Amino acid sequence: MTLMLAAGILLYENRFQEQQVSQTGDSFIKWVDFNVSKEALKKACLMDVASYESEIHLDWITLLAYAAVRGGGEFGSKSTQYIDDIAAQITAGEISEEELKEKYKYFSYYYEAYAAVLGGMIGEYEIEDERGDYQKKYGLKAFSPIAAGFSYQDYDDDSDKIGLNQKNLFINIATNPL
Repeated sequence: MTLMLAAGILLYENRFQEQQVSQTGDSFIKWVDFNVSKEALKKACLMDVASYESEIHLDWITLLAYAAVRGGGEFGSKSTQYIDDIAAQITAGEISEEELKEKYKYFSYYYEAYAAVLGGMIGEYEIEDERGDYQKKYGLKAFSPIAAGFSYQDYDDDSDKIGLNQKNLFINIATNPL
């Protein structure tokens, strides 16, 4: 939920700068199950970051969309292998994103859906170093909604007693108001 909220905010901020999407009629996605595995996200993210300054950049959304197409929308044990396979093909110049759209019926659907959730989470950013200077970096730039230095440890919400067994207290609060 937190990831989707952050992705929605980033998408809203970046969507109109990058591309104009018409939302009239039935041509836009109204619902998508985002069930990408942690392993697939991590592999695609690391490949994107590692290839940033390479001649051929591997876009993590393209890698994930291909894995979804090959896995029928599910991210099982073969998903990371699908990502490796398409990364090798793209790097070798054997296939492009446009060719993937033509070859696979649902590639555009998964690409659009994953771009809505993950778009803008990897890219260039600046971070302050120990001397107070800002350094340009490339990588994952999504962040926790709790600011650095402002963590809170004393949670007196009895979430374990009322059946809230989610991993993150923020999700508990956001999805299950007490």
